Amino acid sequence: MIELKGITKKFDNTIVLDNIDLTINKGTAFGLLGSNGAGKSTILRLLSGVYNQEGGNLTIDGDTVYDNVETKKRVFFVNDETAQFSGYTLTELKNFYKHYYPNFSEELFEKMRLTINLPTDKKISTFSKGMKRQAIVIIALACQTDYLLLDEAFDGLDPTMRIIVKRMLVDAMIDRQLTTIISSHNLKEINELCDTVALLHNGKIVFSRDLDSVKGNIHKVQVVFSQSNENQSQDYTIEELAGEGLEILHFEKSQSVYHIIVKGDTELVKKKIQEKNPVVLDIIPLSLEEIFIYEMEVLGYDFNSLENK
Repeated sequence: MIELKGITKKFDNTIVLDNIDLTINKGTAFGLLGSNGAGKSTILRLLSGVYNQEGGNLTIDGDTVYDNVETKKRVFFVNDETAQFSGYTLTELKNFYKHYYPNFSEELFEKMRLTINLPTDKKISTFSKGMKRQAIVIIALACQTDYLLLDEAFDGLDPTMRIIVKRMLVDAMIDRQLTTIISSHNLKEINELCDTVALLHNGKIVFSRDLDSVKGNIHKVQVVFSQSNENQSQDYTIEELAGEGLEILHFEKSQSVYHIIVKGDTELVKKKIQEKNPVVLDIIPLSLEEIFIYEMEVLGYDFNSLENK
């Protein structure tokens, strides 16, 4: 189990993580979501022992990580940068990591290498961006650590290679209960691989929940009410529709149709809106991307301004 309790991290006078509490259970595929600068990569660097926090406690299975060699042997961090590997051949890079990770499997490494057909004698600087990413991922899996941290690990991979690498990850998670923590801007990949997610914003945790719970707690509702007279449907305010126990994240009306994003239990959502006697009521599942967008809009993150730039 990974536990972060009251974690604070600063760079100069800038607070990057602000009193973070987070628990990641063993065997979990955990996704870190958030806008740029939210603190996702900083959490991964703390977990791998690259950084040390200014406040709070961080432990993996009860042990600290920073300056703890034995704990670090159980963690592999795949950075979002690969420039540091450029001077190595794949064989040299493998041998470098093999020296530090006692559970390294030559057999597993060679099996994965042959699957994606990577050369062993060429400098990694000659590899494409996708090949560089493949190289470090197969080394990470061959090290057979208990914890694997991936920062934009699928960046630069073509669709076929994404599928192959995902299968390798899933096999490792199933075969040896590998705990995987993935930071990615590709919400489709988080959705496909992870069973638990956390959303960060401005160095704070917005939520950390089972992915099915996240999806089951936010709904897209389309509703039409009976007409109050011959020409006009009944009008309701956000407050009137929300009622007790519901939180409306997004509200708009187009002619007679209300389009609402609401947070709450599905049955409670139905009950509260049915009390208004709608003539049409559709509750539509949201994608993880839509959930992310609406949660961030509530926090003041304007996606429309980005699209207009």
